[in-house]
Amino acid sequence: MLDARLRPLIDPPLNRLGHWLARWGISANLVTAAGIVLAVAAGIALAGGHTGAGLVLVIANRLLDGLDGAVARATRLSDFGGYLDIVGDFVFYLAVPLGFGLAAPANLIPALVLASCFGLTGISFLAFAAIAAKRGLETNAHGRKSFFYNTGLAEGTETIIVFILFCLWPAHFPAIAFIYAGLCIVTVIQRTAAAWAAFKL
Repeated sequence: MLDARLRPLIDPPLNRLGHWLARWGISANLVTAAGIVLAVAAGIALAGGHTGAGLVLVIANRLLDGLDGAVARATRLSDFGGYLDIVGDFVFYLAVPLGFGLAAPANLIPALVLASCFGLTGISFLAFAAIAAKRGLETNAHGRKSFFYNTGLAEGTETIIVFILFCLWPAHFPAIAFIYAGLCIVTVIQRTAAAWAAFKL
């Protein structure tokens, strides 16, 4: 919901940094791979109850997630880069709830519910993108991407905010996780309605 609105604010500094990294020969795929390593590290830190370290790793991961696209735009967009980017996103989306789920028994069921809802949002997102590509549909609402980005209530920005809240108030993980899982389901319903409107004919 907030991603497209924040693009005009975050893209200019990210693009400048992306150009600088590209001049040093750092590839977008290398940035994405580093982000995946940080996502796994965040999950491990959170599983051990180290929420401060987890918070730093969560923020660092999201910075790299923004930078890989900036580096790609400074060099070239590739299909494999787009694939790796979405895989990296979902490593992150699953590593954080898994970490909290392993940290305390009371977190396990909320973590599983949230991870399952992330899976559903991912399926709705990728299914829409695949059919949109088949039909030649395009959008620049989220910047230049390798494939169609369909909007929804629970997007990247909202997820980052929720993950930061997890780290700041870990005792409230179950309640926040259940609430955000509900928002993810609303997002799936939104995308299904959008798919009906776009693809019914």
